[in-house]
Amino acid sequence: MDQLTDYTEVVERALLVGVGLSGVSQSDVDESLDELARLADTASAEVIDRVIQHRGRPDAAYFIGKGKAEEIAALYAASDASSVIFDVDLSPAQTRNLEIVINGKVIDRTRLILDIFALHARTREAMLEVELAQLEYQLPRLTRMWTHLSRQVSGAGTRPGGIGTRGPGEKQLELDRRLLRARMSHLKRSLDKIRRDRQLERRGREDMFTIALVGYTNAGKSTLLNTLADETLYTDDKLFSTLDSTTRIVHLSNNHNVLLTDTVGFIRRLPHHLIASFRATLEEVKEARMLFHVVDVSQSTAQEQILAVEEVLKELDALDKPTLMVFNKIDKLDDMSELAILRHKYPNNVAVSALSGEGLDDLKAGLLEIASKDEIEIDVDIPQREGQIVNYVYNHGDVLEQEFRGNLVHMRARMDRKHAGKLEKFMASVS
Repeated sequence: MDQLTDYTEVVERALLVGVGLSGVSQSDVDESLDELARLADTASAEVIDRVIQHRGRPDAAYFIGKGKAEEIAALYAASDASSVIFDVDLSPAQTRNLEIVINGKVIDRTRLILDIFALHARTREAMLEVELAQLEYQLPRLTRMWTHLSRQVSGAGTRPGGIGTRGPGEKQLELDRRLLRARMSHLKRSLDKIRRDRQLERRGREDMFTIALVGYTNAGKSTLLNTLADETLYTDDKLFSTLDSTTRIVHLSNNHNVLLTDTVGFIRRLPHHLIASFRATLEEVKEARMLFHVVDVSQSTAQEQILAVEEVLKELDALDKPTLMVFNKIDKLDDMSELAILRHKYPNNVAVSALSGEGLDDLKAGLLEIASKDEIEIDVDIPQREGQIVNYVYNHGDVLEQEFRGNLVHMRARMDRKHAGKLEKFMASVS
């Protein structure tokens, strides 16, 4: 079976190939290649050269055309490169044809991202999700491992295949497909169980105000979570350093806490099947009451990154959720004009530096206002013997006044409407 590269064992020396199709500007191609270089660096690959091909539309056989493939083959042979990484998604046939011409390993954008995901998966859930995504990628590419059978008997006057080769190859190929499909079914069942367990966990915290952090990869979501929750979770200046959703309590005041969940970062042209494989993790986004869309405003492509995140949110049916734009890394800005443009375009925003702490007091104050906007004031007389109800008021509200009146405890407090409704049910049960 065609195994994905383990970049922890061998340091790749890679040639990068960018493609500018009709309607794509040179600056867009350059920016995308810069991002591909960062992806390669995250996968521990050393970029030794770049090649760009401009064409009206993809070539069916080679994507870039055979002439350009032969140019890359010559450059590959003259260098000490060990792989060629394309900044596009290649079909199985295109990958096979390019590897024949180049006589070397060809990696497309999705395969590179999958390898990075495999490197960074820490929990069982993330490992299962990454493996499922890898198998989804591998399934249509299984025929590549059997092409040597046809090449062994190919020659003048002969056709690929032949007696003693075609049958066994086809049988083994079908066996591999069945094994992959069986493993994929097992992974999906395991992830469905994890998803059900997560749903039970969420039911246990329905009383809490929940927020999901979303954003482009490396926008600073994990650093923001660390700072707000006073935690020391792992962070790194690499793409996709966080794959596992992590939930922490953020204390806003004596009686106001929120749950903040960090999620996997998004990227331009994130493969559809990758989103599907990470369904269990990304359900945290769908179930949250609001989103913090974290944006690295120090990037020249911040606007494009916002649009890429919104595309994924749309696919998750979460684009219409209440969202606060968190413009992060303002400490890295020399020119504030671009930030002013973004703040004008997205008025529901706050500008912060998760690293230095600048602006976080404003963020917490705004969050406290949001979390308490559904509060009402209540007056209640609770029998003194019902200590649990008294504790409920203290645990879920801001007590403004308490007075003992005979056998009753008179309490005036501010509470969320939902908690006030539960309190009313408790009082009805004791009366």
